Amino acid sequence: MIDGPADLSYFNILAAACLILANGLISLALRLKLEWRLAIASLRTIVQLLAIGYVLAWFFRPQTPWFAVALLMLLMSLIAGIAAVRRVEWRYIGIWLNSIVAVLASSWLVTTVALTVVIPPAVWTNNIAQYAVPLMGMILGNTLTGISLGIDRLGEELAGKRDRVEMLLTLGATRWEAAREAVRQAVRTGMIPIINSMVVVGVVSLPGMMTGQLLSGADPLIAVKYQIVIMFLIAAGTALGTMTAVLLSYLRLFNRRHQFQHEKLSRR
Repeated sequence: MIDGPADLSYFNILAAACLILANGLISLALRLKLEWRLAIASLRTIVQLLAIGYVLAWFFRPQTPWFAVALLMLLMSLIAGIAAVRRVEWRYIGIWLNSIVAVLASSWLVTTVALTVVIPPAVWTNNIAQYAVPLMGMILGNTLTGISLGIDRLGEELAGKRDRVEMLLTLGATRWEAAREAVRQAVRTGMIPIINSMVVVGVVSLPGMMTGQLLSGADPLIAVKYQIVIMFLIAAGTALGTMTAVLLSYLRLFNRRHQFQHEKLSRR
């Protein structure tokens, strides 16, 4: 068993980056016009990960002030809330605030439970950043995907079935009765990716956290236990975030007089 992961030189990273050329060749061959987007995405990957590496090296020091860690996590949450909306085609006034609120509420709640119930405080007392930041990052990454899919599906359902929704309201249905099926479909759509991941984890794919621990020489069973916990935390965060975002969107698009405010909804 090795003591830790082998260090990689910048030459090793460059060698891995050369593999991206295959993607570029595919784009050129099929005329996908994705060469520049792929190049920019690759460059951003390198710059962003190196930057966060230096930031985390500072935060992961023992006795890092808790408020500094909280500020970093807050910044991560705000960026995730904004990123979620950028993927949405069907938008409305207030969507940015709803997304940020949904991200904050779900990710912070799940991370708090993880650090108080699942992982005993005695484990991370001397270095909270080492546990809180990675946990928050993994939860956010999946939650924002669920929120994006959920909000977008809700807009698509309401816009595509506007006549049916308004007919139900005209016949005396409440706003919830008119929008209930659209809300269900939206939440379901947002949760499908994480459910699919849970179905094949360990059989088809080895998640990043588990792979990282194995490469660092950790006991496979310990790595598996951590990954089980992470998958459940991610699933909970995704479900809570998607449901919160979809319900907040529903309240934005239907007023208290049970009217569908379709004029607020527009496609980007």
